[in-house]
Amino acid sequence: MKVAFIPISILGGFLAGLIGQKLFEKLWSVIDDEEPPDAQHREVAMVKLVGALLLEGAIFRLIRGLFDHTARRGFARMTGTWPGEEAPERS
Repeated sequence: MKVAFIPISILGGFLAGLIGQKLFEKLWSVIDDEEPPDAQHREVAMVKLVGALLLEGAIFRLIRGLFDHTARRGFARMTGTWPGEEAPERS
């Protein structure tokens, strides 16, 4: 049954990427008038690049995590099976 969750997870990653990118672009426009710096840009301040990458990564991880957990809860409600681990392992 857990294998049936894989397509949902893949679709969720794609959608999280799209939503995260749009949200990042909106937030960046509040921070700076220029487009977000990219690693491919030659003339970019390292502090600005690091800030943009951290913000973009945090947004993507947040959107992806929220979608993934919500999708797993819905899947468990529909099938009665949780598609993943029950709880984090202790270190």
